[in-house]
Amino acid sequence: MFLAYATVTVIAVLANAASAVGDLMRVESVLASSAEVGVPHSWLPRLAALKAAGAAGLLLGLLGLRGVGAAAAAGLVLFFVGAVGVHIRARVFHNMAYSAGYLGLATASVALAVAL
Repeated sequence: MFLAYATVTVIAVLANAASAVGDLMRVESVLASSAEVGVPHSWLPRLAALKAAGAAGLLLGLLGLRGVGAAAAAGLVLFFVGAVGVHIRARVFHNMAYSAGYLGLATASVALAVAL
């Protein structure tokens, strides 16, 4: 069970860290997507900080602070439920798979953390 938790969580850490960097670097695809769903570009640094904090918390969970890791995963679940909701509200479905994928990783991470 730990191997599944570690694998999923490492992938979630890397994915969220990469997404946070993309937000901070204002990658063109991030700017286009956020504009399309109505998220102001001025929010990107805050959203990046939340993703980075989630990734850091997941990493702490892997290093032995399981409660911190589970809380970080739960926070990321809430974050990406919101992201999926923003896509649905804006009726932008063609790129919602990214948010849904991150949501799946966070959900799997929290479920496996709690199961340990």
